[in-house]
Amino acid sequence: MSDAYPAELLYTKDHEWARVEGPAATIGITRFAVDQLGDITMVELPKEGATFKRGDVIGTVESVKAVSDIYAPLSGKVVKVNDVLENSPEYLNQDPYDEGWMIQIELSDQAELKDLMDATAYVALVEEHGE
Repeated sequence: MSDAYPAELLYTKDHEWARVEGPAATIGITRFAVDQLGDITMVELPKEGATFKRGDVIGTVESVKAVSDIYAPLSGKVVKVNDVLENSPEYLNQDPYDEGWMIQIELSDQAELKDLMDATAYVALVEEHGE
């Protein structure tokens, strides 16, 4: 289970993850989200410089099954976008935590970190959903 949900990440109930490094965070979607979506065929991400509040829609992921919104797990300003996903959305299927990261943001409210789940709590949430 630990490979599916790395311990160093923080998670949301909407199946996004955040890797916090000082004043910045890298954001993506979890293995559970990828598995639920199936084969991902398209990813739409925001532009650098865009700002979001926690809970805002920051992009969409399209799969053979559905189109799903991606929500900001934390508030901040986009400082880097994984443009590779635009032409190679399969990276999300293969490696959602490394090659499949989506955006990096400069955090605007560190206090929001306390509202995210650690890997243990996230695993419990996923198991509740029958994974």
